[in-house]
Amino acid sequence: MLGVVGLVCSITAQYFAAKAAVGFAAKMKHALFAHIQSLSFTEMDTVGTSTLITRMTSDSNQVQNGVNMVLRLFLRSPFIVFGAMVMAFTIDVKAALVFVVTIPLLSVVVFGIMMLTMPLYKKVQGGLDRVLGITRENLTGVRVLRAFNKEENEIDRFETSNNTLTSMQKHVGKISALMNPVTYVIINGAIIVLVWTGAWRVENGIITQGAVVALVNYMSQILVELIKLANLIINITKALACMGRVQAVLDTPSSMEAPQAFSGTAGRGGSVEFRGVGLTYQGAGEASLSGLDFSVKPGDTVGIIGGTGSGKSSLVNLIPRFSDVSGGTLTIDGTPVGRYDLHDLRHSIGIATQDVFLFSDTVDGNIAYGNSAMSSDDTKKFAHLAAADFIYKMEDGFDTIIGERGVGLSGGQKQRIALARALAIRPSILILDDTTSAVDMETEKYIQESLRSLDFPCTKFIVAQRVSSTKDADKIVILNDGEIVECGTHRELLEKKGYYYEIYSIQQSLPAEDAAGKEAVAYGA
Repeated sequence: MLGVVGLVCSITAQYFAAKAAVGFAAKMKHALFAHIQSLSFTEMDTVGTSTLITRMTSDSNQVQNGVNMVLRLFLRSPFIVFGAMVMAFTIDVKAALVFVVTIPLLSVVVFGIMMLTMPLYKKVQGGLDRVLGITRENLTGVRVLRAFNKEENEIDRFETSNNTLTSMQKHVGKISALMNPVTYVIINGAIIVLVWTGAWRVENGIITQGAVVALVNYMSQILVELIKLANLIINITKALACMGRVQAVLDTPSSMEAPQAFSGTAGRGGSVEFRGVGLTYQGAGEASLSGLDFSVKPGDTVGIIGGTGSGKSSLVNLIPRFSDVSGGTLTIDGTPVGRYDLHDLRHSIGIATQDVFLFSDTVDGNIAYGNSAMSSDDTKKFAHLAAADFIYKMEDGFDTIIGERGVGLSGGQKQRIALARALAIRPSILILDDTTSAVDMETEKYIQESLRSLDFPCTKFIVAQRVSSTKDADKIVILNDGEIVECGTHRELLEKKGYYYEIYSIQQSLPAEDAAGKEAVAYGA
């Protein structure tokens, strides 16, 4: 009967322990993911993608296992240990003094090894981060590796990191492995002392032989519980180390200031103004942008041109607050961008980048990503505006499943789907960061005509390398080393015969004088 009761209690305890552990891990992962989403690009770059993935997966699972083990086994061990000691005192006080010495000694060993191995397990998880980072880089950049025949180099690099991780795991494993033998030595030594003391007291008629057997049984119970504890200690130590790593992410504050209270609708007017705006990334030696001064009227098109590293992407990333300005003021509709609610602000801004990320979903699902209530007719309409008519030639049309990051599509096809996705939310501000770099000139011309004929008001920022992408813009901003060197219309900039003039001449593959002459004819000069 007691055995049945014990079985039922054990099953009940294990069920609720597992349920509590899984529930705790689910809420922890949710909180961690929500916090990661709140971090700015600065923290994302500082912490690292591979580390965040490890803490969301491996570390969280270790914490879940640790909570489960603590609830199932760890919590009851102290009660049994101290209960056995109390029962030993009810039999014979002097003989029970062996327990008083043994239990603290065992506690020192167990918790001493735990304290010693905990920082080592943190290093092991850090080594796992590095291995995961290398693996992720190799899988993402497999084409580059094969193009430069660097497979052997990357294999050596992986083996070096993997061997380092293995060495750390062996080192901490050897320390953890001391738990069982040291525990056995102490317990068996205590039993020897207990038997010797008991034999002496039995001989003197103080206690009976049965009392000695009871004392030995209590000591054996302590041995069994401490063996369980010793086996659990590795998992619990890992769990504590991983919990610290998860907590470190949760404690990482966002460098982006919280939006101030503001009742206005974010960005619906479409006017944007830069007043002495500067940007310095965390840890950077110098400013990426400085002294930006220009304004954009609602519905205008702004072209942004400059060399690699001139700050084009940094400039447009300030508008949706992917980064906060380090100096000056950026206003949208006359209100500093920092006062808008981030959700409202970003919902009014459509963004399409050169490095396109498409989700593992249907074509329709990717285009309607920012507007899930959009009808299929609207999806087709925006795909047509983005010159993505190639979708009709796909096996299942708009219902075709595309792989993560757009596997199976060309660069130009991915860019056009991304453009359709940005247009689908009917943004009041549209940012195209070199979005047409992978399409041909004819397709680019069609896209430009589509952007001019949108049926909703939209201010457009077009970042491009080609002058042909921005020549019809209402304003063209030329960046160099994070500063505006020229600003004006295509014709005005050509007449200045400055930086823009040189870029245009080079791209037209004509002598400077011939290029200027062609433009003069085009504008009726």
